[in-house]
Amino acid sequence: MIDFTGQVVIVTGAGRGLCRLYALDLAQRGAAVVVNDVGGSMQGEGSDSRVADVVVTEILAREEVAVPSYDSVATAEGGEAIVGTALDHFGRLDAVVSNAGIFDTLPFDELPAENWRRMLNIHLDGSFYLSQPAYRVMKSHGGGRFVFISSSAGLFGQPNSAHYAAAKAGIVGLANVIAVDGAPHGILANTVLPFGYSRMVVETVGDRDELGDDLPFLRSIEPELVVPMVVFLASRECTFTHQNFSACAGRFARVFVGLGEGWVAEPGTPPTAESIEEHLVEVAATEPFSVPARSSMRSSRSAHGWGSPCRSAKRRNQPTPRSATPTTRHFAQNQIFGPHWLHDRTGRKLRSRAGRTHEPRGGSEPAAHLFDAPRELACVPPRRGRCDRVLSLGRR
Repeated sequence: MIDFTGQVVIVTGAGRGLCRLYALDLAQRGAAVVVNDVGGSMQGEGSDSRVADVVVTEILAREEVAVPSYDSVATAEGGEAIVGTALDHFGRLDAVVSNAGIFDTLPFDELPAENWRRMLNIHLDGSFYLSQPAYRVMKSHGGGRFVFISSSAGLFGQPNSAHYAAAKAGIVGLANVIAVDGAPHGILANTVLPFGYSRMVVETVGDRDELGDDLPFLRSIEPELVVPMVVFLASRECTFTHQNFSACAGRFARVFVGLGEGWVAEPGTPPTAESIEEHLVEVAATEPFSVPARSSMRSSRSAHGWGSPCRSAKRRNQPTPRSATPTTRHFAQNQIFGPHWLHDRTGRKLRSRAGRTHEPRGGSEPAAHLFDAPRELACVPPRRGRCDRVLSLGRR
C-alpha cells in the first residue's frame, strides 16, 4: 500500500467534488491533510467555512488527521496563509494538490473582460500564489510533489470556455517550469486532466438521477475513478516529473505535446510560403514524432532508473501497461509513460518524409484524441438556458 504516514499534503478546493475525494483518500493513507476551501459557488461568489469543516470532521471521525483552511488562493497573501497553515500545525509540507477553481460558460464574443480576469485569477494566478511559497518550503526541506489539476479544455479546446481553457492551459505551462526548475531540488510537478461526475457536470448538464437513462455515460464517470491518478502523483512512489495525465471512467493515459519530424529546407535555399504549401504533408504529419525533453526532467530520486521517458516514437513504440482494477498501487507498479503513436483522426494513410506510407495504428478506430468516446454528450440540450451550447463533457 502506498503510505503517506508522516507526510503533510495541502489540497485546495477540497470541500466538495473530486478534491474532497482526494483529501479523504490521502488522509486514509496516513497523510495529515490541509483541507482548503473558501466554500463559494461554482461561479466564485460567496464563502462558507462549513464546507471545509464538514470534510475535516469526516476525516477526524475516522481517527485520521486534517485541519481546515478558509483562505483564498486568489491572492498572494491567501497562498502564503494556506502554506502557513500546514507549517503551523505540522511543521512541514510534502505535497500540494492544486485544484481550487471556478467555472462558467459563455460564447467567446459575449465573454466580459471581468469574467475573463476572474477565471484566470482563481485558476492560474491562484496556482502561482499557492505553489511559490510551497516551492520555497519544499526546496528548503529537500523536495516535494505538486499535482496541478488542469483540463482537456485547455489542451484541446471546449465550446464557450475561452477563459476557463486559457487558465487551465496556463497551469500546464506553470507546472512545466516548476518541474524543470525544481528537479535539482527533488521537487516534482505533474498535472492531471480529470473528468468525473461532479458539481461542474451537474450544473452544466443536470442531475443524472433526473436525466435517467438518457445519458448512460454519466453512470460510468464515477468521481472515485479519478482519485488513484492524483494520489499516486502526490506520493513518493511517483519518481517522474514534467508530465500530464488524463483520468476518466477508469481510463488513465499520458497526455503530451509532440514534435513532428517536419520538413527541413535545403541549406542555402530560403524557404517561402510556396515551399510550405508544397511540403505541407510533411510539415503537418504527426508521425514520426518526439516529445521534446530536457535532461533536468529526469528525477534524481528515481529508484527504477527510467530517466526521461521522452524518446522518439520512431525508435520506440511501447504500449501503456494496463490493469483491470485501477488503484493507486497500479501506478506504482506500472509507471505510465512511454511515447504513443499519434494517428490521423480520419484514418487516412500518412506519408513520411521518405515517401513511405504509414497505416494508422490501432485498427480502424484512430486513437489520436483521448476524449472521443463521450462526444455523444455534445448534443444534450442546454439545461434551463444556462449556456447556449452544452460542453462536450469528454473534455473535462
